[in-house]
Amino acid sequence: MGQRWLSRCLHFIGWRPDSTSHQEKFLSALGATLSLLLVYWITHIGFAGDGALWVTGSMGASAVLVFAMPHGTLSQPWSVIGGQVISATFGVACNFWLPAGPWVAALAVGGSIMLMMYARCLHPPGGATAMIVVLGGPAVEQAGFSFVLYPILLDALVIVGAAILFNSLFDWRRYPLALARTEPGKLTGIAPEDFHHALREMNSYVDIQFDDLLKLVELANSHAKSKRVDEEDLKVGGFYSNGLPGKNWSVREVVQIVARRPGRPGRVRYRTIKGMGEGGSGIMRLSEFVRWARYAVEPDDTGWHRLHDGDAGRKS
Repeated sequence: MGQRWLSRCLHFIGWRPDSTSHQEKFLSALGATLSLLLVYWITHIGFAGDGALWVTGSMGASAVLVFAMPHGTLSQPWSVIGGQVISATFGVACNFWLPAGPWVAALAVGGSIMLMMYARCLHPPGGATAMIVVLGGPAVEQAGFSFVLYPILLDALVIVGAAILFNSLFDWRRYPLALARTEPGKLTGIAPEDFHHALREMNSYVDIQFDDLLKLVELANSHAKSKRVDEEDLKVGGFYSNGLPGKNWSVREVVQIVARRPGRPGRVRYRTIKGMGEGGSGIMRLSEFVRWARYAVEPDDTGWHRLHDGDAGRKS
């Protein structure tokens, strides 16, 4: 009961299992560090004091996206450059044309969000840049619209250029994402147009490139079509999933197997460990359980994962 409550609390606050390797985490940190050292040096050539520190902070947020999430929509070059420049320009305009007041910074951020969304370059650090322009002090205010070109545009170009060079050293880190595209024709069952329709129906911003979404489903379909569980694969103490999506998904543990006998079908006693019917138990024919069980699974710190062929016997 306590574990289920903790799991629901973590899900509610947005905690999710992490599938990235230690190497990937290290590379994300290394790339961001190197790029920000360069940004810090460039910014401090022309700006000193608080103005330079504020700008570097905004670019630090951009570095998190392009190096830790290089495949994300919010991380692509147009999002970084367009989002930073548009937000800085709007912030300067607010400084010039609106009377001073604490509400100007909030308006600069809100207006920047709307402009970025219309320009299809939504970039969260852009909101910080708009606020920096309004609250950055005399150095930023005196620079006026030239502040958009230097340091904002130049720093954004440095971040993007560094991300292109650094991520190109590793085959699995594609940046910009357009350098490697998925062929939608390989998908079966669901057409790309279906995904376009689904995204429009959601009416919410999704931080994943369309080609990555197609590739993800293609890999999932390929994985789902592999060999299913046979009667001889079942092991007492083994975990099996029905492989269904959403609330219909569940994992069952085999507690007892009663072999077939003349005139009597084999039976399986089980208990539901996770998902629909969690905490329950039951008994069914061996043939029925095999039809229900799509594949063997095992738990780890990040959730339930499918076992490769031949692994189920060794894990049980």
